[in-house]
Amino acid sequence: MLPNQRREKILELLKEDGSAKVADLARLFKVTEVTIRQDLEKLEAEDLIIKEHGGAYLKNVEDQVKSFSLIHQDNLDKKEKIAEKCLEYIESGDTIILDSGSTTTEIAKKIKHSGIRNLTIITNALNIAMMLGAEPSIEVIMTGGEFKPPTLSLTGQKAADFFKGLNVQKLFLATAGISLKSGLTYPSISDLVVKKAMIDAAEITYLVADSTKIGKSALASLGALSLIDYIITDDAIEDKHKEVFRDNEIEVIIA
Repeated sequence: MLPNQRREKILELLKEDGSAKVADLARLFKVTEVTIRQDLEKLEAEDLIIKEHGGAYLKNVEDQVKSFSLIHQDNLDKKEKIAEKCLEYIESGDTIILDSGSTTTEIAKKIKHSGIRNLTIITNALNIAMMLGAEPSIEVIMTGGEFKPPTLSLTGQKAADFFKGLNVQKLFLATAGISLKSGLTYPSISDLVVKKAMIDAAEITYLVADSTKIGKSALASLGALSLIDYIITDDAIEDKHKEVFRDNEIEVIIA
């Protein structure tokens, strides 16, 4: 991995987790701690992060938590269309898992103003729980786990353990990148065990991802595309990517 690629991945990880230690980054990227410190110095010089003794944290993360806003707000028009399409696959009385993320947050917004009733929603996203928790026709259940400020979500083994023994009808799963080689990818390793537990608990898994994520790869791979049953995406998806999904027996749903 080239230095600029490594720094890009470090920044993606910080945007997901909020902070990281030098020693952990060195192990993760298989480089020396000196190299990681140099990477962090460059990122700090670009006014993207703040270095501290033994690590670094994302700039402005405290303000984001206080305002309860997500950092990933790009392609919102596509995400809104995807969210609207998702409502066609949610019925009154369903028990569903809503993963954390900006696209799933849009789904929660659409649910809030829909006529769908008597839902049970399990989520690891604090913002989604706060949005839907006061709705009288929706029961919201939250996982435990470690708090990730930039994504307002809970992660780690405790979050994953929550799903053991559960059997829900539908999962709406987020992703950071869909690599045609590595499958579903995420910036943070701590999320992998949670995503896998969600998939194992669900009868049907809908991957919700705008077309800009297809062909991109984040740091950590969850596994093959065959883990999902459907992908709900926008109409900018390329024909060659549609074929890849269909070759993996995944139905492509266009919003």
